[in-house]
Amino acid sequence: MHPFFQDLEKGSRKLGLNLSEDVLGLLLKYQDALVLWNKAYNLTAIRDPKEMLVKHLLDSLSILKDLPQGRLLDIGTGGGMPGMIIALCQPERQCVLLDSNGKKIRFLKQFIADLKLQNVIAVQTRVEDQDSIQELGQFDVITSRAFASLTDFVKASAPYMHEKSIIASMKGLVPNDEIAQLKNDFSCEIIELHVPRLDEQRHLLLLKQI
Repeated sequence: MHPFFQDLEKGSRKLGLNLSEDVLGLLLKYQDALVLWNKAYNLTAIRDPKEMLVKHLLDSLSILKDLPQGRLLDIGTGGGMPGMIIALCQPERQCVLLDSNGKKIRFLKQFIADLKLQNVIAVQTRVEDQDSIQELGQFDVITSRAFASLTDFVKASAPYMHEKSIIASMKGLVPNDEIAQLKNDFSCEIIELHVPRLDEQRHLLLLKQI
């Protein structure tokens, strides 16, 4: 058994998730690959696998229960958070992981190929690239952990949205000023998240066009 299996199982249960042993095993395979590639490619600033388990895996899993259904785009996915973690837990959901960093996308493509994953693709492009916007089309859910500014994230998401798309933004503190700036165009549901063993504020913002 993987040394972190029980920690991940316990943590995911605390998040209200009932993940199968197979899914937990896939998540740990992903983390192991991240640790291995990180030595050469600097995919994430977090080096310690124990810290990764909390700040990458459990943090990404914390949004799963509240995430709307449908085809998902993860903008600025980096090493695959939260998009790859969502894809591994929900094989019925089609996911596109987008980032401009070639090393990070190479890692994700290799992992997808090694595990023969059918529901997820990784694309190296800039979010504003017109060809990519045409090619990838529109999404039901657009998520990101990468954007410092909520207004920037909304602007980047706009070309990938249809009228019922939902933006699912992962945040630490609630950016009330930015939410106020968007209030004429978007309603915002704020969900407080509690990530096991993480003593920091976490929130999921669900934005719908008015």
